[in-house]
Order: sequence, then C-alpha cells, then structure tokens
Amino acid sequence: MNAPDRLPHPMSADRLPQEAPRPSDDPYWRELISQIGSDIGQSLTSALERVTALATTGKIDRAGLKALRDEIDRARRAGMIGQQMARYASGRIRQVPEQLSLTTLMREILVQRGREASARNLQIRQSLRPVDVIADATLLHALAQAVMDWSLELSRSTLELRVELKSWPAHALLVCRFDHVSEHAVPEEVVARTDHVALLDTMSWRLVQQIARTLQLGVDRVDGPRDCVLTIEFPRTVSDQLEGVSAVEIDPGFAASENSKPLAGSHVLVVAARRDLRNDVREATRHMGLLVDFVNSVDEAEEFVRDALPHAIVYESALAGDRFQRLCEGILGEVPNFVFIEIAEEGDGFQLSSDNDQRRASVGRNAVQESLPSALLFELSRTA
Repeated sequence: MNAPDRLPHPMSADRLPQEAPRPSDDPYWRELISQIGSDIGQSLTSALERVTALATTGKIDRAGLKALRDEIDRARRAGMIGQQMARYASGRIRQVPEQLSLTTLMREILVQRGREASARNLQIRQSLRPVDVIADATLLHALAQAVMDWSLELSRSTLELRVELKSWPAHALLVCRFDHVSEHAVPEEVVARTDHVALLDTMSWRLVQQIARTLQLGVDRVDGPRDCVLTIEFPRTVSDQLEGVSAVEIDPGFAASENSKPLAGSHVLVVAARRDLRNDVREATRHMGLLVDFVNSVDEAEEFVRDALPHAIVYESALAGDRFQRLCEGILGEVPNFVFIEIAEEGDGFQLSSDNDQRRASVGRNAVQESLPSALLFELSRTA
C-alpha cells in the first residue's frame, strides 16, 4: 500500500518532484493543522491526567515521572515540527547548493543516534556507498535527521539504511527500511486490519515530506503490513560517469543563506545549576527554533544522555569537575566532533573551538545574550 499525498515516484522521468502545497491548498493544510492539534491535545491531556493524580496523591513514581516528561516532550515536538514546516513551506528560504558527501553525513548521523537506537533495542544495518550530491548543507542535514527521527520513532526491531547509486539516470538514492511491527508481537489477522498509512503518517513523516519538497527531491514510500521502505532520490548527483553532472552545476546566482532559523529542530542540553543563567540561555536561544532542555546537575545530565544524545551541550563552568569531564570523554568517544559550549564564570567575550588546543567553545557569563546564539550557529554548522 502506498502512502497518500506524497511526491511522485522517483523512478519515472515524467513524474518530477512537485512543489510544496501552498496555504491556499485548503485540504492539505486543514489535515495538517488537525494533526498538529490532535498530537498536542492528546499528549497534553495525558500529561494533565498525571498532574491531576500527582496533585491528589502527592506521589509519582519514577516511571510516571518519565511518562509525564515524554508526554510533554511529544506535545512540544509536535509544535516545533509545525513551526519548521511553516518555514519550509513559506517559499522564502534561500538555498546555497554545494557539493556534499551524502555518505559521510549519514555515517556521522548514525554514530550520533546510535545510543538512541541501542536504548530502544534496535538493530541498525547500513550499506553506504560513496556518493556526493549537490544540495543546501543545512537542509540536507535537517532531512537526514528527520528521516532518523521518523524511522527510530516507528521501528520495532531492525532499521536498515542504504546509500546507493542508480545505473540510469545516475542519481543517488537514500533508502530507509524498518519493521513497524515486531515479527511475533501481533497476530497476522490484526496486522492485516491495521491502517498502516495512518500509523506511519506521523508529524515526523510530514516533516520529511516538507524538507524533501523544499530540496526538490523525489520521494517514494511503500508500506507493507509489517515493514516500510522509504526511497529518496537526488537528481543532482555528482558522478564522473554522467557527462555534465558535476560541482559546476552550483548556481552562482544564489546569495548566502538567508534561512531565518538554520538550526531549527536542533537539540541542545543546558547543564546549569543557577536559575538566572538558565533564564539567560532560554532568552538568548528563544528566537533560534532550537529544542532546548535544562538540567540542574551532572547527575541529571548523565541520566538525560543515557538514552539519546542531543546535538550540543551548553554547561556552566562551575559544574565542569572530574565527573563532568568523564561524561564528556564518553560522549566524544562516540561522537568525536560533538559540540560543547562552556559558560564561563565571568567575562563579556567568547571563543570558538578550534582543531588545536581549544577544542570547546567558551562564552563569558556577561555575553550569553549577545554571543551564545553566534557560538551555537558556528559550532553546530561546523559539525553538520
């Protein structure tokens, strides 16, 4: 069964990627707005029930606290995705095409998200052929992360990622296959009655669709009773074997990127014990479209990253003792280019990381409002 409202099949030359629906396309946007409202409403209703129970009994166990946090996080994520989709669909994003290694990008993201997959007992298989494509770096990174978000959200046992090259036309393919039903978890008769399209058409999937449309990529999704196969085709592929397709395709008429929120959707963990510092970081990053979480101690930071890594950690220098250093070393062992930004006790300047002695960025306490956004933009873009 094929998912509805998707881009044309990438294998046919006469079925090219279509433009994103505009706000005037009422049915599309009504359905999307309804889905955002439903996701947020259901999550917050469940969270409110837990809060009401807590107010009544005065007690909540560890599992209940985690469930409450997950429900609030789901509601927040649905709202964030809605904001991102509105930005991508606006038609005002200026792209800066450049030659990028799709293979290297996917390999780095698999390393970064490996802990999350392990926490969910997922087996990841990869086959990544060396392929370069022409695309905007920020949007391509956002697309790869969105594909991972969607597949990790739904996968139940095995997730397979492949980067391939079609023989003709010589287009790169990013293929993602996962089992959305465990092999022995559900009887066959129940699986046969399941609405697989509704199951797979999450907000994360909507975001994958929208970014792919913005990049003008071909997308095909085939839904089976137990698994799903997504294929994304890159028409602008660098190939020595295909005459006329090379890095010279980059349009010199594109200006520097004017994306108003190039880091939208990136996840930042802030480790700070002082409330005033947390408030300053919150205000400094409010306009950036980031997903920001706050913890008060190294203990909480360790627990937070146990299941999944954020894209960056901003931390109060007073907490950077031996235990925090061990936490950093463990993360760097998995993701060598992971972003750490220290908030110094005082000062009004900032220092970016380098490949030499200065491996972490530093922002003075008095410069958080002015300099932290720039530091995050540079550090996260450097690792994209």
